[in-house]
Amino acid sequence: MHSTLVRVQNVFGFFTTVAFTVAAVIALSTFIHPQFPSATVQLRNVQIVRGRPNYYSYKKEEYAHIKFSLDTDLSTLFNWNTKQVFLYLKAVYPPNKAGQPHSEAIIWDAILPAASAPWHQNHYIHPDPRKSQSKNSKAKNKVKAKGKAAGLDSPYKRGELHLSDSNPKYRITDISGKLQNRTDVRLELGWNVQPWVGALTWANKNKYGVWEALEGGESDKFDFPSIGGKKKADDLATEKGQEGHRLEVGGDQPIKRGS
Repeated sequence: MHSTLVRVQNVFGFFTTVAFTVAAVIALSTFIHPQFPSATVQLRNVQIVRGRPNYYSYKKEEYAHIKFSLDTDLSTLFNWNTKQVFLYLKAVYPPNKAGQPHSEAIIWDAILPAASAPWHQNHYIHPDPRKSQSKNSKAKNKVKAKGKAAGLDSPYKRGELHLSDSNPKYRITDISGKLQNRTDVRLELGWNVQPWVGALTWANKNKYGVWEALEGGESDKFDFPSIGGKKKADDLATEKGQEGHRLEVGGDQPIKRGS
């Protein structure tokens, strides 16, 4: 006869084996879920300022303020194993010296929760264009909390965003302290899918099985202006020899993947 301790160990070992097997099956099953994300990123304007970019900065330096428009359809990133998606928009530009890697700085980010994820104050709530925004911050918080509780936190499906002339969350600086007149800058969208179980997955630039590569997700290249200067998307297009061509601002219609 086995002792009570041995029986408990056997039951616990069997339970952990089953739990691990089920978790592994759930994690691997997400790789058969098709993904075809798409996004459009457009620069609206960019300005270089010299000063203290943050209240805790101890010296003045050059920083960039970049306004953008963003349209995404990342709904296929959400499946039965998705807890949340960390979405971010970064500015990528070449270094001053040859041979060094490109610099990357995040100007905006958001946490997009799945329907089953518990509510958190840092979850992103898409501004509803059908409702006027209240000037009272407390009223805003109450409206957002009620909308979240009712499942009406966004007028669009999960993973779909339509931001027009949006301000950045972060002002970016460079380790050299200088940003003006830097060339070949672009805005690039990225994300990190955080599952309930399994490995983290990042923005895919290539096709993997039923996972299609991100369609779009990068802006046209532009240059940082001089200090005090301000460039708009139309001005940058003119400098690139694209007179008469205006960048389109994303509408309220979902992005459809081309054939």
